[in-house]
Amino acid sequence: MKIATAQFTCVPADISANVRQMVALTDTARVRGAELVVFPELALTGYELEALLADRDLWVQADDPRLDAVRASGVATVVNCAAATDEGRPAIETLVFGPDGELITTYRKQHLFAHERDLFVAGQHDGRFEFGGLRFALATCFDNHFSELVSRGAADGCQVHLASSLYGTGGGVEELAVVYPGIAKDFDQHVVVANHVGPAGPWTGCGRSAMWAVGGDLLAQADADSPMVVTAEIGQSVRAMDQQRSEFRSAAAVAVPGWM
Repeated sequence: MKIATAQFTCVPADISANVRQMVALTDTARVRGAELVVFPELALTGYELEALLADRDLWVQADDPRLDAVRASGVATVVNCAAATDEGRPAIETLVFGPDGELITTYRKQHLFAHERDLFVAGQHDGRFEFGGLRFALATCFDNHFSELVSRGAADGCQVHLASSLYGTGGGVEELAVVYPGIAKDFDQHVVVANHVGPAGPWTGCGRSAMWAVGGDLLAQADADSPMVVTAEIGQSVRAMDQQRSEFRSAAAVAVPGWM
């Protein structure tokens, strides 16, 4: 499967404008043969916490008609947004739509960062889905700094770890460069991260959206300045890793009777 990660500069608190950008990036991904595209954290509104607190119209649900163009793109999309909840506060939620526009799954950010705790409801459940013969795990930005969350996905058979994130210039550059290849190396997963580029609320997104292979080798990376899509093929190496795991289990079962 060819997967795309997309970065862009959000128009603050303007869902319609950001949807147009996302559709254009998805079109590019589709032309390049991508079957799935991942977008940054709070891609629909930008990281505009004051606006999200003041205006509930910026909270969405999976069937929100403002997302019709995204759902009609013909590509599976991983869209992070502020989503309405039953608790009177929004959640930082990932919506995964299939190429036919149907909702595949949702995931709410579990590890809220600092000031996010005053505004958002934390998620309580991990995010998983299967698509194109692969099993995916979902995480959002600060989630990825907690190894127990990532390890649960690996233990559950997820081959690809998808992260919608916001890392800024300065220290965020180093965090992005360390955390995500570390996940690929330590948990035997492909890793895809979509980051902001340019102004993003109180920060400036450092771009560098990227994909790493199992083991931590960089497959593809965007630059630090431009809205863009980068793609990489991951299926062949995932199958090879699964074959190695299967062979290991078979060998162990022969060597140690009763091993499970």
